[in-house]
Amino acid sequence: MYALVEFKGKQYRAEKGALLKVDKIDAEAGAPVEIETVLLLSGGEGAVTVGTPYVKGAKVSARLESHGKDRKIIVFKYKPKKDYRRKQGHRQQYSIIKIEDIAGAS
Repeated sequence: MYALVEFKGKQYRAEKGALLKVDKIDAEAGAPVEIETVLLLSGGEGAVTVGTPYVKGAKVSARLESHGKDRKIIVFKYKPKKDYRRKQGHRQQYSIIKIEDIAGAS
């Protein structure tokens, strides 16, 4: 059983026991996370429920595992022959959540 969920503007495939790397959540490690924006729900035997836009009554329960920072990316702007150069780095913060349960529509 898996579910496609929308969380903080991005879509993820959630399966029970899976770890998802999502944008940073302002909570302590071990805090519960409830996701009610389920776009698609797939059960056993090929049964698929597609939401319009969300599946009513479906919910994904998760627990916040840890926080971290991604690798550094370099943002470099320049204009040729104009002596204009700007170099900037960025490290995106993220959170790891573990999917505990997928409650389907009843």
